[in-house]
Formats: sequence, C-alpha cells, structure tokens
Amino acid sequence: MLNDRKSLLSLLRTRRSGRPREMVAPGPTPAELEEILTIGARTPDHGKLFPWRFVTIAADQRDALAQLLRTALAEDDPDAPQAKHDKAAEFARQGEALIVLISAPVPDHKIPLWEQELSAGAAGMNILIAAHALGFVAGWLTGWQAYSERVRAAFCGPGERIAGFIFIGTPGRALEERPRAPLATLWKPWQVPEM
Repeated sequence: MLNDRKSLLSLLRTRRSGRPREMVAPGPTPAELEEILTIGARTPDHGKLFPWRFVTIAADQRDALAQLLRTALAEDDPDAPQAKHDKAAEFARQGEALIVLISAPVPDHKIPLWEQELSAGAAGMNILIAAHALGFVAGWLTGWQAYSERVRAAFCGPGERIAGFIFIGTPGRALEERPRAPLATLWKPWQVPEM
C-alpha cells in the first residue's frame, strides 16, 4: 500500500502540460481514451448533475475542424492575416487525440452555477491526470476558438460553453518544468477575526 501511495504522489508531482504542437504518436488507443474519459467523469459533482460533457474529434475529422476554425476566424476577425488562418488550421491538427470539454450547467437548479462550472474544471483536471498516468502528455487550451460563437454552436447546446480543448499525445521532446509560485505565497493559516 505504501508503494502505491508513493507512486500516486509521484504521478501527481510530475504531471506537466505539454505543448500540443509538439506532440507526436502514439496517442491513446480507443480503449485508453475511454479509460481517460471514465476517469474524467469521476469528479466532484454536487447534486449529481454531470454538468459537463466530452466531445472527441477523430483523426479523420481534423480537416473539418480546421475548416470550421477558418470560417469562424473570418467571421470573428475579418482582417486576420493569413498567418492567423494558418495557425487556426494547425490548431485543429495538433495532438494525437482531441477532447473538447463542454461546461453544461443545469440551469435554474439549487446547485449554484459556480459549483457546476468548478465541476467541469475538475473533470478536465482528471483527464490531464489520467493521460499522464497512462504515459501520455496532455495540454488544455482555450484561445479565441473556445469563445467563438460559431465554434461554440458546433459543439454546445443552449447554455453550454467550451471549457477547453484537451490534446493528448506523446511528448515530441523532453518537457520543461515551468516556474511555480512558492507555496508560502499561496498558503497561509487562517487567523480568526476579532468579533
């Protein structure tokens, strides 16, 4: 049991995001992707509302996604240079697997919207951890694509939003550790206020 705990803690300490544009094959198999999504769904969810959904984009759908992004970019930014259009098409083809995380809150429910949105974020984090546990790297991106009305309409129902695009693959190069805030700047003991 102690080794299992140490392994789990090591896994959590070493999880890092990867740049989707640097990911290479192999990506998760269909069974591994199902395992990742199953773990993604095991997230805190006050009220058992499941206020999130996962949409996967297959390899043979990447050209259609690229076209959607180009069309959306032309509408959202008519003066966008060709380089930005090329980058939009490149975005669609990154990673070996692509999951669109949808925040799908249940409206007019006693569970506050904020808690439902936090649950969607927790589902995304579970996906990142599961991908890492299976030996892959994942990157969670948003960008203008997540906020474009045309792109949103292609994935979301009424009241839903894109929480992010999660790319999964094998790192094409060694991952670099990013700067982390010192824990002392993020954590402090509570001081009971004077009453």
